[in-house]
Amino acid sequence: MARHVLRLAYARNYMRGSTLHELIAAVLVLAASGLGAAVSSDLFSSEVEHATAAPVGPGATGAKVLRAQILLGCARFSPGEIDGRYGDDLGIAIRGYQEDHGLKPTGVIDAEMWKLLDSHTGPLLVSYTITAADVKGPFERTPSNVADQASLKWMGYESPQEGLGEKFHMSPKLLAQLNPGKKLDTAGEQITVVNVRLTPARRASRVVVSKSRRTVTAFGVGNRLLAQYPATMGGPHDPLPIGNWKIVSVTRNPWFYWDPVHFWNVDPEKAAEKLPPGPRNPAGVVWMGLSKPHYGIHGTPDPGHVRHGESYGCIRLTNWDANDLSHMVVRGTPAILEE
Repeated sequence: MARHVLRLAYARNYMRGSTLHELIAAVLVLAASGLGAAVSSDLFSSEVEHATAAPVGPGATGAKVLRAQILLGCARFSPGEIDGRYGDDLGIAIRGYQEDHGLKPTGVIDAEMWKLLDSHTGPLLVSYTITAADVKGPFERTPSNVADQASLKWMGYESPQEGLGEKFHMSPKLLAQLNPGKKLDTAGEQITVVNVRLTPARRASRVVVSKSRRTVTAFGVGNRLLAQYPATMGGPHDPLPIGNWKIVSVTRNPWFYWDPVHFWNVDPEKAAEKLPPGPRNPAGVVWMGLSKPHYGIHGTPDPGHVRHGESYGCIRLTNWDANDLSHMVVRGTPAILEE
């Protein structure tokens, strides 16, 4: 979005003919409450949990891909929305991790990279008991008309499944596949979720936005890479404003000031609107304003399409990545937007 006027089968299927859905459907949840209990040791979850040397590259799906996505997420090389499939977001996360660890940036996880990733311990699939807050809502479809959006009090999730997916960095589809027969809208239901465990965020000395890579990278003291996130940024009509800028504000649950003058494909005669906050607000859950007026780094209501499209000039991350980055920056943090 642009302007604060604002703007996720195996690498090969274990059994010929079996699908990702059929394989994941075998996952069973331990009879334990709360987040943190490991799931039972069925075939699929065992593949996710146990170290492997099998390569993961373009076209791969299934348990090993899911393992890679979770481990890279824990290492703060975000794969975007976790879905068990090798896509562009996972590819750029793999290459970033390889470069940072002195490996050849092939975009394919080999035995050497697995050894590094597998140094991260702990269960990757855990059980979670749905809470009353998870299903409280209100849940309603977001109107397509901007004027109707402005009439809402909160731009929230359209379903508990959507909210739970975002809570655990997963696509709603993967959440359903991991939990066949489970009631994802019922408090007390025990489900299986991915377990992306992050260490406390460190202070960033600068943030670099790369137009060619379509990434946002945070660096700390000594040029240490702290995190890399996939991002949507600009387009032919609203190009990324290349230059050296600074973070001038961090606003959580921002309002979105929609004005047709800032959108090339909108009727300029339409009335300006003020859209309420919420995870489905066009700026998502946090806005990090830049010293370039009307531009910022922010979340998105559509995490499945980050890095796959264009924005109205600004830098768009998944809500969870934007939230993570927002704890690394302060007013005055340099933000370098480069080709």
